[in-house]
Amino acid sequence: MSYKVLIPQDIAEEGKEFLLKRGYEIKMGSGTTEADMIRDVADCDAILLRTAKVSKSVLEAGSNLRIVARHGAGYNNVDIDAASELGIWVTNAPDSTTISVAEFTMGAILAAAKRTFLLANALKEGNFDYKNSHKGVDLYQKTLGIIGLGRIGREVAKKASLGFDMKVIAYAPRAEKETLPDYVALADWEQVFRESDFISLHVPLTKETNQMVGSREFDWMKDTSYLINCARGEVVCEADLIEALEKKKIAGVFADVLEQEPPARDNPLFAMEHAVVTPHMASNTQECMVKMAVQAASQIDLVLSGKAPSWPVNQPMLKK
Repeated sequence: MSYKVLIPQDIAEEGKEFLLKRGYEIKMGSGTTEADMIRDVADCDAILLRTAKVSKSVLEAGSNLRIVARHGAGYNNVDIDAASELGIWVTNAPDSTTISVAEFTMGAILAAAKRTFLLANALKEGNFDYKNSHKGVDLYQKTLGIIGLGRIGREVAKKASLGFDMKVIAYAPRAEKETLPDYVALADWEQVFRESDFISLHVPLTKETNQMVGSREFDWMKDTSYLINCARGEVVCEADLIEALEKKKIAGVFADVLEQEPPARDNPLFAMEHAVVTPHMASNTQECMVKMAVQAASQIDLVLSGKAPSWPVNQPMLKK
């Protein structure tokens, strides 16, 4: 029996080759709207998913569907509860993005600290001396506050401490002190925002983390501190962030993610001097794309071979 895998958005060739070599049939999607997905999934046994949304209606349309394998670490674009009720596995590739996103995060911290993009734009506009009134800061001995100590958060902590001699404090209520390296100190929520010179967010988007950073946290932050968000846009209340920048409550933000993606062209952040916004690109490296594609494909192979996946994010009910 030949199983069919729906791929709504193209992936690295290595991921497709992994499936083809194991005898799976690949069906490239016709689009990413709900209607497209409902139509395309009807005869498929698996979905290898990037950023398209998989609603309950899409899952119900896949009468043969046994797994939705996320191409990456996040899975907030899948209706997990519905998948569980329908007996469909949802998996991710939790370690595929770690190095790429951690490296990008350090680049974001450096760019914010040195005001790289601000001064580069000024130079392009002919203002060579703009740098004299917009000096950067060094990372040495500055405090980095990390929200979330998963794989990426821990990798950022290591690079910041061992590579740049930063002091690292972290809010991670489920972390056990004994399991942490000696260069990470646990702190409470308020302490992280009050004491940090840079705050980097590394949490998944859930009901608990949605809008978790807002006006209260910006009021706590130093007016010399920077927010770095390479997690999910909805983790931050964007309206409160814009207000904090307008009132100079914080020094700046580097956001690789936004509440609305793609964003509206008139998003106020685009016109703000101390806001750097990039197009959700932290994992957009050649190496990471291969890892995500192959790891997602490997989960499909496990499930369609009658085995349990390595990285499940749900526990589906058994189909009758």
